[in-house]
Amino acid sequence: MNLLITTLVTFLTIYSYLLIIRVLLTWFPAINWYNQPFTALSQITDPYLNLFRSIIPPLGGMDFSPILAFLALSFVSSLLSSLATLPLVQGF
Repeated sequence: MNLLITTLVTFLTIYSYLLIIRVLLTWFPAINWYNQPFTALSQITDPYLNLFRSIIPPLGGMDFSPILAFLALSFVSSLLSSLATLPLVQGF
């Protein structure tokens, strides 16, 4: 069980890094999102970000959805990390 939780936390950490890269790349308008590796990055991160874009649409050209996305990932990651430290309950 501990290995599964550790793997999930590692996956969430890697996914957070991908989101950071995606958000930073949006600052460069000359990037063609139809070329690789940008297409792959967009396909990996946009479905998750679109969940939060439906909650908070872009306001005045600023997209605040990554803030919620990072908060949600951080919350789930810390929740899983705290579960990994709990002692296992032994049966009777």
